[in-house]
Amino acid sequence: MTVPIVLAGARGHGRWHLDNIRRLQDKGIVRLAGICELTPLTADEIPEGLGTPEQSADFAGLLDTTGARIAVICTPIPTHTDLALTAAARGVHLLLEKPPAPSFAEYRRMADGVAAAQVACQIGFQSLGSHALPRIRELVAEGTIGEVQGVGGAGAWARAEAYYRRAPWAGKRRLNGVDVIDGALTNPLAHAVATALALAGAPRAEDVTGIETELLRANDIESDDTSCVRVATAEGLQVTVAATLCAEHPDEPYVVVHGSRGRITFWYKQDRVLLQRAGHGPEEMEFGRTDLLENLVEHLTDGTGLLVPPDVTGAFMKVVEAIRQAPDPAQLPADAWRLLPDERRRVVPGIEGLVAAAADTLALYSELGAPWAAPNGPRKEVST
Repeated sequence: MTVPIVLAGARGHGRWHLDNIRRLQDKGIVRLAGICELTPLTADEIPEGLGTPEQSADFAGLLDTTGARIAVICTPIPTHTDLALTAAARGVHLLLEKPPAPSFAEYRRMADGVAAAQVACQIGFQSLGSHALPRIRELVAEGTIGEVQGVGGAGAWARAEAYYRRAPWAGKRRLNGVDVIDGALTNPLAHAVATALALAGAPRAEDVTGIETELLRANDIESDDTSCVRVATAEGLQVTVAATLCAEHPDEPYVVVHGSRGRITFWYKQDRVLLQRAGHGPEEMEFGRTDLLENLVEHLTDGTGLLVPPDVTGAFMKVVEAIRQAPDPAQLPADAWRLLPDERRRVVPGIEGLVAAAADTLALYSELGAPWAAPNGPRKEVST
C-alpha cells in the first residue's frame, strides 16, 4: 500500500521534493495526494508522472480531504512550527525542512508538540543520511586518526544579489516582528553546522556548553552572508564552522575531523571522504546515502529507526539561537568586497582562504587576522 503525501511548499527548493516524491512514487511506495501553495501549480510545474494531486492553500483542509499520512513541509522558516503542529494534531507524520525553526523556543514548541501527538518527525538535513557518517565514526572509534582534537567545517558559496530578493523573508533576521534568521550558517550552509556537530558526537542541545559567533555581511541585507561560529561541547571538543555566500571561486563545502595522528575530510554533498594519516598514503572513499523521506516511510511501514528526529538537531538549534541573540551582523567596509557586474553578486576577495583556514585551525576570522572581523572580538554565548 502506497503512503499518501501532501507537500507544503512546492516551488523553490520544493521542486526538489516534487522530483523526489516522483522517484518514490515510481517505486510504488508513496503517492502525491496534495500540494499546498498560495497559488496553485500549473500543469507544467508538476513533474510528469505525478498525476493531478489536489491543490489548496488550506493546509489543514488539504490534510483532511486527502487522508495524507505524511506531510512534507518546505515553506518559509517562520511557518514551520505552526504547520508541523497542524499536521501533528491530525496524526500526520512529518518531513520538516531545515532549519526546523527560527528560534530555540519555537523548535522546542514544535518538538514537544510532535512528541505529545506521537507522530514521527524527520528534519531535512539530508547530509545526515549519508552512509559516510557511520564509516567515519567507525574510523574514529578504531583510533585510525588518533585522539579527536576538534571538528571544522567550511562552506564557500556564491549567491547573486537576486538571491536575497527571491522571497520577502530572504536575507532577513526578522520580518513583521517575527524571527526568520535566514543567514549563511542557519540556512544555505546549515548542513555544514549540523554535520560537524554530528561528527563531533554533539548533536543534541545538552551537548553544547558554549558558542562564539562572528556575523558579517557584504550584501545589503539584514542577516549574515559571511560568518563563523565556534561551539564548545560537553566532551571538551571545539567545533568551528566558517561560511560565506560571497566566494570569488565557490567550491564544495566540507567537514573535517582533526585527530592527533591524521584527519578525515567529508564533502557532504558528494558523500566523498578523504582519510589522511601518518605513515599511510591518502585514501579516498565514496558512499551512498539514504533518502530521508524514504527512511520516514520505512519507519512507518516496518519500524526502521529515524535518521534525523528533532532531538538530534538540538545542538544545531542552539547555534541558531546564539545567532538570533547576537548583535545584527556588521557591514563589511567598502574596501573588503567588490561587485562582479556581469553576475550581479558581491565577493569578498580572499574569503575562501579564510574559510578553509578556520576549518583547519578551528580559529575564528578575527583570530586569523581578518582586518574587518569582529572589531570588538567574538560574541560569546554560554548555553544553559
